[in-house]
Amino acid sequence: MNARNWRWLTVVVGGAIPALLMAGIGGGGCTDDAYWYSCDDASPPTIDNKPCRDAGPITDLCDGGDDCDDAGTGAGGAGTGGGEEEGGGDGIGGGMSSLCVGQCVPREPPGWFEPLLLWMGPPDRAPDCPATAPVPGFELHADLVVEPYRCAACACDPPDASCEVPAPWSAVDSSTCPAGPGAQRTPFAAPEAWDGTCTTANAIPAGQACAGGPCAQSLDIPAPRVRAGACAPSVVEEPGEEPGEPQGGFRWATLARACAGVTPPAPCGGPGTRCSPAPPEGDAAPPGGFLTCILHHEGEHECPPTYPSRRVVYEGAEDSRGCTACTCGEPSGGACSVWVSAFSDAACSDGVVSVLMSSEASFCGAIAPGTALGSKSAAVVDLEPGSCTPGGGEPIGDVAPRGAVTFCCLDRQPQPPEPPRLWNPELG
Repeated sequence: MNARNWRWLTVVVGGAIPALLMAGIGGGGCTDDAYWYSCDDASPPTIDNKPCRDAGPITDLCDGGDDCDDAGTGAGGAGTGGGEEEGGGDGIGGGMSSLCVGQCVPREPPGWFEPLLLWMGPPDRAPDCPATAPVPGFELHADLVVEPYRCAACACDPPDASCEVPAPWSAVDSSTCPAGPGAQRTPFAAPEAWDGTCTTANAIPAGQACAGGPCAQSLDIPAPRVRAGACAPSVVEEPGEEPGEPQGGFRWATLARACAGVTPPAPCGGPGTRCSPAPPEGDAAPPGGFLTCILHHEGEHECPPTYPSRRVVYEGAEDSRGCTACTCGEPSGGACSVWVSAFSDAACSDGVVSVLMSSEASFCGAIAPGTALGSKSAAVVDLEPGSCTPGGGEPIGDVAPRGAVTFCCLDRQPQPPEPPRLWNPELG
């Protein structure tokens, strides 16, 4: 089996890195350019720095060949002096980015949280944190969907109302109804706050003369009046709803799940980069899956050039919605009817006029000239209290996101680092 001489650094995981650097790559033995072997079978990738320029043919490490202990020290160009710790030389130091078991990405600016993996999508499709970043971080939200807020309808109870019977009756010295402007009126009024019981107040005797003629030739009675109080507002519950049941909710159409990694610290290609968990493959890969992002906890921020793709998500939302109080307008539409009677005697027994009056019209009717008007009575027959126009019951307030968090993501995933160019004695 022949080994293949790879021209890029094979990833070495965990605590093997410092051991390799201390024992083989950066230390004693043959310090010439190192060779990285990957065998055709299941043998693990191998690092060896002992084959030297004057050692002859390369030993097949996959077959367990011997090292070239007698090769001499050679020219030391591939050790730690071959490049800075995070630099880009031709030695092992120049390829340290491949020691990162995740991905090398730009460092976060001051004030931003270090890179992590972010997934955004429908809540019912949210994947678990991937193996590359298994630590659950934040679960935030975006795309607020507010359901219509429904207020129960307002209504007004009927007003407390009464029918005020007409009190200011009068006799007119004209039989024409209505009487002209020159007609003389003689009061036949009932007492103040009259309740309609028989009364002799302001009786007019028979034959009383006015301007040379009888004072009582017609009788004028004003219309009764509805006196209505205020309406009491009330709430009409919608059919099938329990009192106090919420009248509209909200939800988030998008879940933002952030996952942190446990990638061991490892040098990358330069001081402006760092080792970060890599997104998984398959359906959870970018651009539809997990993205590499940095975040800022406090509010909305512009993204730095290194992480240009901005996403603002929220911790939650505050629902300040409610309904305006129910109110009632002034009462209107009330009506009543009253049976009124005038009598010639004082005992409300000898009738002169008896008529059913409505609150919509007054009464004027001719009587025998000079008839005595000795008493009167009134009785409420019907009362419609009217109604009030309801108001209020309108939605107010809103649902506002709170706790903004800004994620800034790579618009594309970084490519694997360029492999270091190692000297190969076969190629020269």
